[in-house]
Amino acid sequence: MNAPSIELIGFTKRFGAMAALDDVSVKVKAGAFHALLGENGAGKSTLVKCAMGYYAADEGQILLNNREVAIDHPRQAHELGLGMVYQHFTLVPNMTVLENFVLSRGDLPAVIDWASERKALHAFFSTTPFAVPIDLPVADLAAGQKQKAEILRQLYLKRNLLILDEPTSVLTPDEADEVLSTLKKMTEEKLVTIVTITHKFREVNAFCDTVTVLRRGKLIGTKPTAELDDDTMAEMMVGRRETRAVVEREQHALGKTVLKLDKLSVADNVGQLAVEDLSLEIKAGEIVGVAGVSGNGQRELVETLAGQRHKQSGQMLVHGEAYAATRAEMIRHKIACLPEEPLRNACVAEMSVAENMALRSFDQPPSSPDGIRLKRGPMRDVARKLIEAYRVKTPGPDAAIKGLSGGNVQRAVLARELSSEGDLVIVANPCFGLDFAAVAEIRARIVQARNRGAAVLLVSEDLDEILQLSDRIVVMFDGKLALQQDAAQADVGAIGRAMAGH
Repeated sequence: MNAPSIELIGFTKRFGAMAALDDVSVKVKAGAFHALLGENGAGKSTLVKCAMGYYAADEGQILLNNREVAIDHPRQAHELGLGMVYQHFTLVPNMTVLENFVLSRGDLPAVIDWASERKALHAFFSTTPFAVPIDLPVADLAAGQKQKAEILRQLYLKRNLLILDEPTSVLTPDEADEVLSTLKKMTEEKLVTIVTITHKFREVNAFCDTVTVLRRGKLIGTKPTAELDDDTMAEMMVGRRETRAVVEREQHALGKTVLKLDKLSVADNVGQLAVEDLSLEIKAGEIVGVAGVSGNGQRELVETLAGQRHKQSGQMLVHGEAYAATRAEMIRHKIACLPEEPLRNACVAEMSVAENMALRSFDQPPSSPDGIRLKRGPMRDVARKLIEAYRVKTPGPDAAIKGLSGGNVQRAVLARELSSEGDLVIVANPCFGLDFAAVAEIRARIVQARNRGAAVLLVSEDLDEILQLSDRIVVMFDGKLALQQDAAQADVGAIGRAMAGH
């Protein structure tokens, strides 16, 4: 395998009246580790999907090793050696690694000799920088092994130009560094060319040699990583420096315990314990960050606190009182909750922005003077104030919330949850998939809640977010607390090992 060069020239792609790409040209050298940066909607995914043949560009040429090629279908891209590793795993969970690899080939015989294929795959793994157990079902692999398997499958299929879409979003720091450092070595040896879509500046600085930035469908520039710093990259992405400003955590004494979990156990959808004997306290004025790889009980914990799932055993106490997560209790104890995927878990998609913002208070003044009659005028007035205060981009309070972008849905739900200045704020992956400006805004709001004395439970798969915002960090692994540290003395290595179960 030899690393190819690729050049995309004058790419334009329109969806109706919207130009997702506007005359974008990018050149990736052979053996490069090339980062593609930009906010949501900048055109990154559209560009690589055009290169892979998933979309047909309205205009544009592709040069592979300085020769023009036509890619009208993903199959053609694969034949030319282009492969893509997606943010979410694409391997079939119930099939073994061997079955996933072999059945991905386009040259399968009528009858598969599995013994021969197993021997050939073992031989292939002996030439690769890492390997995975080939006879295990993919569902039984750890997250890091699954990501390695995704990459190895592309190499097995003889793809030597890899496009990685947020390749480390489900990995521990140690796993992310292992995968990226291995790929970096392969690029240096001119075995592969890498194009990675990422939002993690640390990884860009550590592994990428070149950066291309898109903004609103246009090329802002391509520069060597050595000539850029985080502020410059941020400015290229969003067009202004102020977006990196964050609210600093104020130094203050912690208040009384607001949330106490005592040996809490919660079952998952098939009756297995997802949270087991978990004990945790959060005091007023602190952010407790819960780190961990997805699937270790975090979702079930948040759903239980939000009243979307029943506990199996143990106690939940808020302000010293037993807590069953009923709506009346959440109102009385001033509990705010921003669950994961808020459009699905915290909104009614068909209802308006104003109606969704009133879900906590529709039966209280001013929306309802007596708890029976509903007055839409005051409801809209409250919504307009929240839309302005939280900078929610919407045609108006009567627009359906499902028409908003992900970041604006997040802002709308935050406006609803934080406007009453709750005593306990529960947030889960609040910035997942959001653009740079929305991330800065939402993180600032979370810190503001902590500064005014709220107790904040922050569950996030983004360790950088946990480290930036938390006063105290706990790690969940296999439904249990595996580690607890003060953020000021955080040992990233220890946190990463705990996330991996070591």
